[in-house]
Amino acid sequence: MPRPQRPKRRTPPAVFNPLRRALAVPVWADVALRIGAALALISIVVLVHWLDREGLRDGYDNDVSFLDVVYFTMISITTTGFGDIAPVSDKSRLVEAIIVTPIRLAVIYIFVGTAYNFIIKRSWETWRMKRIQERLENHVVVLGYGVSGSEAVAELIARDTDPSDIVVIDSSPARLAQAEQAGCNVLEGDATRDETLNAVRITRARTVLVSAGRDDTTILIILTARHLAPKVPITAVVRADDNELLARQAGADNVINPVRFTGLLLAGSAQGKHISEYMSDLASVSGRVQLVERAVKAEEIGRPLDAIATGKGLRIYRGTRAIGFWQDEARALAAGDVIVEITATGQDDDSLARSA
Repeated sequence: MPRPQRPKRRTPPAVFNPLRRALAVPVWADVALRIGAALALISIVVLVHWLDREGLRDGYDNDVSFLDVVYFTMISITTTGFGDIAPVSDKSRLVEAIIVTPIRLAVIYIFVGTAYNFIIKRSWETWRMKRIQERLENHVVVLGYGVSGSEAVAELIARDTDPSDIVVIDSSPARLAQAEQAGCNVLEGDATRDETLNAVRITRARTVLVSAGRDDTTILIILTARHLAPKVPITAVVRADDNELLARQAGADNVINPVRFTGLLLAGSAQGKHISEYMSDLASVSGRVQLVERAVKAEEIGRPLDAIATGKGLRIYRGTRAIGFWQDEARALAAGDVIVEITATGQDDDSLARSA
């Protein structure tokens, strides 16, 4: 069947924000903490000046009231220094030198730090994320952060993928906030748009995972991604059987049907109570075993598949052919082969029980 043509769309260019990552402290909390710290330090200085008011001299009426103390504290903290109120006793000058001056510096540091954090640092962070965006390479692009997308990201991180190497695109700010909390780079936008995918350098990606929630949207995203990145592997989730072929024709290398997989688990359970458990175990790094796909090593060339030392060899992919472990071709591995094997994760029964 001929591959479906990518539909033409005439839409105005979008304006995209740079990639984001979660902040350690929310902006409002950071502001509140800084203001609270500054007020607390100023209150301490007011208390110190009030207790030592006998050592202060008011050049206006020679009477230092509480209002005068507050006024003197503020001009002292801000280093304005009008000179109308001044410390005259040795004790008051010592207090200014030992107690008030360090507090003054701390308050100045807080306000300067706030200006740095909300002006310079924010500008720097925006510039830095743009630089990261420009240099993205060998990263995982996740298009859609729904149930399947979020589970995929969690599994990738569990398999030791650095969250900073994962870019999540979604149109939902709430979902993107969850991805940020996981440490991923996020971009709010429409994954069916060329501009959105180009913004995350999809041509340099290691792989693309598509889980848009709707099959029609997923297929359109696959068409867009394949058009922009002809050589990047694309894995997509579809839910209707008759859309699996369309997704492959659109350019997906792997198509996963969760409904069909659930049916396989149910059917396996009918044949034996441990089959579905083992299949689930294989699919996740949190189990005792896992499926691994890797290229053949130089020292393995010429050896049979069942002689590999890293795990239990199940299948060889030689070009476009899939060779099972029982077939004659599996008796000698060749250069360029891709091996699918079962390996142990290192999880023991006790650790699995604790995690459960």
